[in-house]
Amino acid sequence: MLSKLVLLSLTAIAPAAWGTTYLVTTEFLPPDRPLLAAVLRSLPAGLVLLVVLRRLPKGSWWWKSAVLGLLNFGAFFALLFVAAYRLPGGVAAMVGAVQPLLVAVLASRVLGERVGPVKLGAGAAGIAGVGLLVLSADARLDAAGVLAALGGAASMAAGIVLTKRWQPPVGPLVSTAWQLVAGGLFLVPVMLAAEGPALPAFTAANLAGYLYLALVGTVLAYWLWFRGIRLLPASGVSFMSLLSPVVATAAGAAVLGESFAPGQLVGLILILGALVAANAAGLNAGARRPQPQHRPVTGSASSPRSGR
Repeated sequence: MLSKLVLLSLTAIAPAAWGTTYLVTTEFLPPDRPLLAAVLRSLPAGLVLLVVLRRLPKGSWWWKSAVLGLLNFGAFFALLFVAAYRLPGGVAAMVGAVQPLLVAVLASRVLGERVGPVKLGAGAAGIAGVGLLVLSADARLDAAGVLAALGGAASMAAGIVLTKRWQPPVGPLVSTAWQLVAGGLFLVPVMLAAEGPALPAFTAANLAGYLYLALVGTVLAYWLWFRGIRLLPASGVSFMSLLSPVVATAAGAAVLGESFAPGQLVGLILILGALVAANAAGLNAGARRPQPQHRPVTGSASSPRSGR
């Protein structure tokens, strides 16, 4: 159980890092360039990792990496930044909180994971908790922003489930590199068509923001995230994404001096309760269910199902 708790804690670092995305986007990045932000967050980091790791996909993993890269990075990053630019952080987080429920439904269909009343209740509690935590009475709604947030949640939900189902035959860092490059290459023509080829004059703060999002919010976070998806129930891992609005709210209070109302404490308790309930149910189910036997991957120093 201790090792599972450690694994859960390490996986939780990913959504905690993502919780700083809205703050970094609004305070450090150039205005009105969401697709540029998505490209610079994914493609350079992926190319550097490919050069360092020197591993390319083989066989069906060319197209599988392209699909996963589109879902986990290309489409998701584009929609994430569109939502971040068009919506208050609270509204975007509230809409994105439906992701754990989407993953639970998809995982039940594709992976055979049982949804159950506990996970459904935890999903509803998570959405309510996020609403109490981050949604203000005067929050403005933008139709395009809401659709982008919903699309991003659906894209990442599908990416989580397919990552769990396909199980890349390499370590999480190599798989992350493949997907970052695939997602970044998808984003480049979209960015050029929507925003044009001209680049803004980057300030030191802009460069620092892009570097942080690429290294901490992407390479480190997704390496831990994909590792958690491999070793834990997909629906349980997805509930970890509820930590993002918690960190976003805490960052806003600490850095921007935003107030913290009593109702937000109730929201925080609901979110933490949803996390504990969903992951406890997932771990108990995983402990009762026999684990499938996998063939070891030859020619690899580190099997994705052994020493990671």
